[in-house]
Amino acid sequence: MHVVCKDHVEIAIDEFVDEYEEAPDVVDLQKTHFAHWSPPEHCEHCQSLSRFLIV
Repeated sequence: MHVVCKDHVEIAIDEFVDEYEEAPDVVDLQKTHFAHWSPPEHCEHCQSLSRFLIV
C-alpha cells in the first residue's frame, strides 16, 4: 500500500507492480472516505499532500 501525491503516482504503481506482480487499484483520497482509517497527510516520497492510495 502506498499513499502518494499526484506527482508520484507512477512511481508508486511501478513499485507495487514490482513487488506484487499485478496491477494495483488506485483510489482518489479526495473522493473516498474510510470509517476506521485516516490516510497519512503527506506523500511517502515528498512533503506534498497525499492524494492517491495505491493498493
